[in-house]
Amino acid sequence: MSELRETFEANGGIFRLTPAWVPRSFCIPGRRIKLHPDDYYALGSERGGIDERWLGSTTPADNGPQTAPNEGVSHIAGCGGSLIPLTEAVAELGAELIGERLWNEYHAWPVYSKFFDNLGPLPHHIHHREEHAKRVGRRGKPECYYFPPQLNNHGGRFPYTFFGFEPGTTKEQVRECLANFSRGDNKITNLSKAYRLEPGTGWDVPPGVLHAPGSLCTYEPQFASDVYAMYQSLTDDRPVPEELLWKDCPPEKRGDVDYLIEVIDWELNVDPDFAAHRFMRPVPVKNPVPGSSEKWICYRSDAVSAKELTVLPGAEAVIRDEAAYGLIMMQGYGTLNGMPLETPAMIRFGEQTCDEYFVSEAAARCGVRIRNRSHAEPLVMLKHFGPENPEWRTAFPPGR
Repeated sequence: MSELRETFEANGGIFRLTPAWVPRSFCIPGRRIKLHPDDYYALGSERGGIDERWLGSTTPADNGPQTAPNEGVSHIAGCGGSLIPLTEAVAELGAELIGERLWNEYHAWPVYSKFFDNLGPLPHHIHHREEHAKRVGRRGKPECYYFPPQLNNHGGRFPYTFFGFEPGTTKEQVRECLANFSRGDNKITNLSKAYRLEPGTGWDVPPGVLHAPGSLCTYEPQFASDVYAMYQSLTDDRPVPEELLWKDCPPEKRGDVDYLIEVIDWELNVDPDFAAHRFMRPVPVKNPVPGSSEKWICYRSDAVSAKELTVLPGAEAVIRDEAAYGLIMMQGYGTLNGMPLETPAMIRFGEQTCDEYFVSEAAARCGVRIRNRSHAEPLVMLKHFGPENPEWRTAFPPGR
């Protein structure tokens, strides 16, 4: 029996995952994701600061030629001491791990989540829709945001996010900004609208929508892709390399500004009711298990959904879900089917933790027993699910 199979069976269909840290050369860390202060540049200054932790991920990060093997991929803490890529678990276990519905449709775990933690804002950028992403061998990327209160003791330099364009903006105005990318500040956010970010709430960001994320630390469930292009040339007084404007652009379209315009979903970007359609306040789950409460925190996309689970001090609850999921602890400590659940105060780079798990569909349907061992503090975790989670579909039927 392989170590992977032995771990899967010994843990009742649940894997403990180790932290997957990802640097970004164009960002300054906000220092809220619990890394030791000495470790935010553990991969070297050339790679940039570590401002992301990827969760339940089988998706390699795309960080250019210096990207390490399996960067961004979650690893399982094997029962024999090995670190096993989650990709290998999905390939070997297939439907046993993620369920027949997702396995038959994708033959992969098609989502992941992350914390991104930037001191300042990110550039106005776009994640391609499926038709444009597949031209460079990638998948389109819907994503969602949630701003955990536990990770936002400060708001950073700019806790506001620009989304899309003001209604009435023309394609010619945007085209002029993109044509001026190499001339300093191309002023593309002059055409946009910024929204103040509120901890405990979130936003839905479909592919094709331009967005310049603000500086709150963000939990971000998304489709399994790292496809993007940066449309803003200067952010937080830092130039954006022009090569990122043409990232994930077909070779024959490089230099073609009209193609960049084509990538934009124009109707969504100039939606006059953008906030009404995309903002998300948590929605309580009906009929919670005694001793616990749950809220839907990401629910406007059929590609990915997420919940926040709270177990009260001293309580124990058997929590059932209809699909496989990745979880990350936000507060408190206890046990998950007898395995330790801990929310670390600080993590050294390369250190293992007990705050992240992957729960198979069978284990989720059977129910996991969560015990809060604190007499005073709630146990809080976030859970992200793949496309068309049956429970999500029941809670949010089409047309709601």
